[in-house]
Amino acid sequence: MLKLQRSALVQTGSRPKESGPHPADEHVGKQIATVRVQSDVSQGQLARSIGISFQQLQKYENARNRVSSSMLYEIASSLGVPVSRFFEGLPGNGQKRGEARPLPVDERLDFIASAEGRRLIEGLMNLPPRVRGRVSALIAALGEELRLDDANNETPDECSPADRKTA
Repeated sequence: MLKLQRSALVQTGSRPKESGPHPADEHVGKQIATVRVQSDVSQGQLARSIGISFQQLQKYENARNRVSSSMLYEIASSLGVPVSRFFEGLPGNGQKRGEARPLPVDERLDFIASAEGRRLIEGLMNLPPRVRGRVSALIAALGEELRLDDANNETPDECSPADRKTA
């Protein structure tokens, strides 16, 4: 019976260890990061509140380590959400085929949870508040200019010399 169950698992999508983290582990890790960021809690704060190192929490969020059910319970309790929150949107989680799934996690939150996003935020936090505000305004202005260029189907190289002087 046990061999039959194992072969059934392989047929239903179980993956060999050498192929990387299981998609469910990746999904749960991203959800932990998403809820943490939405709750305005740093990795260090959450890690301290559940009694682990922030490096271990990073491993959970990046699916390099699997989260045990008891640790997932602690994380959920600390963030004030039900454990089921981390499984929302996971394919096959109580959904029938063809049923609408929730939209993917906002790409801004994915960026914030990425190594690049964490480095950017850490660098910004090391700046004095006044300078941080100016950098933020500069980034917003650049983003707005790029949006306007896209709306006009114009790239910076296509701008006239007069436009470049005013930019």
